[in-house]
Amino acid sequence: MATDYDAPRRDEVDLGEDSLEELKARRVDSQSGSVDIDEAEAAETFDLPGADLADEELTVKVVPMQADEFRCSRCFLVHHRSQLAGERNGELICRECA
Repeated sequence: MATDYDAPRRDEVDLGEDSLEELKARRVDSQSGSVDIDEAEAAETFDLPGADLADEELTVKVVPMQADEFRCSRCFLVHHRSQLAGERNGELICRECA
């Protein structure tokens, strides 16, 4: 909650004198009247301009690991041998993870 440090301060005696109705009124006033919107649901309604992707299928051709590649034992990504930083306990580690 934002605090106005320039406003005159009230002492504890004044704070104790607030009536229940005043406190309820402040609570109602401070609450937002807008409803929270689910961002994921709102994003589904957006259409890309000039693109009809309704009948598209995403396909990816999976290529087996080549002889000049290795799989990093920390990030589990496949890298070229030029990215090999070292080997620890028989596990290959890339430069990014080293």
